[in-house]
Amino acid sequence: MGFVNVYEDAERAKAYAALEFPGTYYLAYRDLPQIIRAHVKGSKALDFGCGAGRSTRFVKSLGFDAVGIDISEDMLTLARERDPQGDYRLAGVGGLRELGPAAYDLVISVFTFDNIPLLETKVALFRGLKDLLGPEGRIISLVSAPEIYTHDWASFKTSCFPGNKTARRGDSVYTIMNDVVDRRPVHDILWPDEAYRETYELAGLEVVEVYRPLGRTEDSCEYVNEMTVAPWVIYVLCKAN
Repeated sequence: MGFVNVYEDAERAKAYAALEFPGTYYLAYRDLPQIIRAHVKGSKALDFGCGAGRSTRFVKSLGFDAVGIDISEDMLTLARERDPQGDYRLAGVGGLRELGPAAYDLVISVFTFDNIPLLETKVALFRGLKDLLGPEGRIISLVSAPEIYTHDWASFKTSCFPGNKTARRGDSVYTIMNDVVDRRPVHDILWPDEAYRETYELAGLEVVEVYRPLGRTEDSCEYVNEMTVAPWVIYVLCKAN
């Protein structure tokens, strides 16, 4: 599909699959049920970049008939082990075209675009996702905010990568996940808000709403910076008129 998946590694896939919703990850998912209820009609969903199936299982728990798609066979194997009745598919050389004409009510992508380089690649993928939407379908694109790479968090450490602070659009940035045994640096691509908005516009998508969830005392999480700085950005998108 034109990019390298940093989780296409059996050891990393196994470590990442053990994650559910700890710390900073909880904050990424906390508001999704309310956001989906507010913007999505229907029950047919596609989880793009499903990995080990965490987000697919989450969407299924909300009542959706969900399909997960990913480029990592290691991740999909783990997804099927956790959810034997689920529908998990490997993206082949035909990419999204292999899904055929489909009218999805919801296409969700959680963290997938964090490590996809190049504007052209992102635009092409979002165009493909747009073509899978039904008439009133919505894309929910959950990505890392630029600030996630310049602060430490409950679930991530970034202070050991001083180069993150001077990174610009398209540069490599790094984190270390605190919640897994695999402490090798995770390599992402910095893509700020203006870059995402350009990407969506070029793909023929319109931004309906943007959410930047902050931590709350009632979350029962030992947050670090999450209550004052938003680590995630959630874009709700529709087909442009």
